[in-house]
Amino acid sequence: MRASMLRLIRSRSSSAASRPHLLRRAYGSESVPERKVAVLGAAGGIGQPLALLMKLNPLVSQLALYDIAGTPGVAADVGHINTRSEVAGYVGEEQLGQALEGSDVVIIPAGVPRKPGMTRDDLFNINAGIVKSLCTAIAKYCPNAVVNMISNPVNSTVPIAAEVFKKAGTYNEKKLFGVTTLDVVRAKTFYAGKAKVPVEEVNVPVVGGHAGITILPLFSQAVPKANLADEDIKALTKRTQDGGTEVVEAKAGKGSATLSMAYAGALFADACLKGLNGVPDVVECSFVQSSIITELPFFASKVKLGKNGVEEVLELGPMSDYEKQGLEILIPELKASIEKGIKFANQ
Repeated sequence: MRASMLRLIRSRSSSAASRPHLLRRAYGSESVPERKVAVLGAAGGIGQPLALLMKLNPLVSQLALYDIAGTPGVAADVGHINTRSEVAGYVGEEQLGQALEGSDVVIIPAGVPRKPGMTRDDLFNINAGIVKSLCTAIAKYCPNAVVNMISNPVNSTVPIAAEVFKKAGTYNEKKLFGVTTLDVVRAKTFYAGKAKVPVEEVNVPVVGGHAGITILPLFSQAVPKANLADEDIKALTKRTQDGGTEVVEAKAGKGSATLSMAYAGALFADACLKGLNGVPDVVECSFVQSSIITELPFFASKVKLGKNGVEEVLELGPMSDYEKQGLEILIPELKASIEKGIKFANQ
């Protein structure tokens, strides 16, 4: 089992150079810059597998794991893995500053997961308060860090973070990202299955937001091209939008999408680290401050990542009539979620 897992990791890293959107080693170990990554909520359902995946990333030199409980055990466990990064666990509010100091990237999966019957809005009041307090600490202890927001509802938590940083005088719109990578991961998987193409060759941009109908996969831009019927595209779109619910229902009250979310979170954090390190042409979809795409202050689209975070927000590109209709439908809902976050932050 262990040998086969090692073979899988090796085979992925050896073939990754041909897949620019996946984890790949861009440097020899001796030339990789020192990078500290902090995971806030590291003892949770997403946090633990995310901590493991970040420990496996050769671009990370220091890994700080923070939660309100349980992190010393997670840190001790993950810390035994023979990879580059040094691991430290921090527990409770009094150790949060120590966890954050000197961080280049802060990943926030903290909060409560969805349960059957819950919408992302049902999560709002609990997770919004958690995000607000964590972002207040980020503004104080590592104001220049790249922030990767996983805590749901992302459509509202990213605007909350922006407002907190604005009040603290530390806001840099180029360094705040809502992690929508799981929508892209799902769209690629579902498209590959329907089009019968190798999934590792697939790319599908996903734009809009990160909940329900605000998730808009642009299957018309998918590569490799496949002549799928309109009803297939509609079914794939719906399945991508409902991917989180599919997992919540399959787990029957025992959790939400934690493992696939951790994988997606690790992919996006890896892209941010590559950007910071000067790797050229790193492009991922993310929910960022953006005024060129729509009239909304935040929107998920393809973003070029670089040494300062967002280098460039890319245009949506050509869309099918079905996708244009989807864009029109999602805007009012996304607008309401953004406004809800801004209102909460300013209460």
